[in-house]
Amino acid sequence: MELKIYHMYPDLLNLYGDLGNVTCLRQRCQWRGIDVEVVGFSMNHEVPLDEGDLFFIGGGSDRGQNIVYSHLLKYTRMMGDLIEDGAPVLAICGGYQLLGEKYIDADGNDVPGLGIFDYHTRSEEGRLIGNIIIENSLGLNPETLVGFENHGGRTYHDHQALGKVKVGYGNNGQDSEEGMVYQNCIGTYLHGPLLPKNPHLADYLILKALERKYGLKELSSLDDQPEYAAHEKVLKLYSP
Repeated sequence: MELKIYHMYPDLLNLYGDLGNVTCLRQRCQWRGIDVEVVGFSMNHEVPLDEGDLFFIGGGSDRGQNIVYSHLLKYTRMMGDLIEDGAPVLAICGGYQLLGEKYIDADGNDVPGLGIFDYHTRSEEGRLIGNIIIENSLGLNPETLVGFENHGGRTYHDHQALGKVKVGYGNNGQDSEEGMVYQNCIGTYLHGPLLPKNPHLADYLILKALERKYGLKELSSLDDQPEYAAHEKVLKLYSP
């Protein structure tokens, strides 16, 4: 078996060490004997999106996100079709915001998003910063996801949330929800990077990609005892 992981705009959307998410996905596949090709999709390297099996979109500066929007706009329909077809997508922070309809800046100006989903993000006073723990809505075991958030925008939507906030702020600091899930597309504010801290979520994305491509229903297990020991330590340190 083989997978193509598309890392979207790694030269522009590369804040907070979230490259580690792609590294984690590749390594966990290779440990299982699954061949992986990581494809960097960028303005200087456009390749057919429909050849991708799993997509990662990170966060970037305002300038970087504006450049990405202008370039990715012509691929909006294809990206939407891939999501509808069940392609796994992990979009973090600015990538999460980019999939929505718009970002409303501090001056009240609408900055357009791709409009794949009908949600918006609003810049509000103060940043939401700190460690975050959520109870995931995907039925994963462990039921918790841990990470770090740092965002000035507040996202509002009616889609299924990735999880309920136990510690931290989440989408907007008000409704106790974090992230968004639609089909196999996940948007979230969890940095860290997210997947090395939560191998059960990494395996969820890998399995969805393999299920879509090969019909696989189960992954072989790995020895994740060190990761889950660290996970439990975080829960003890920060849970109320």
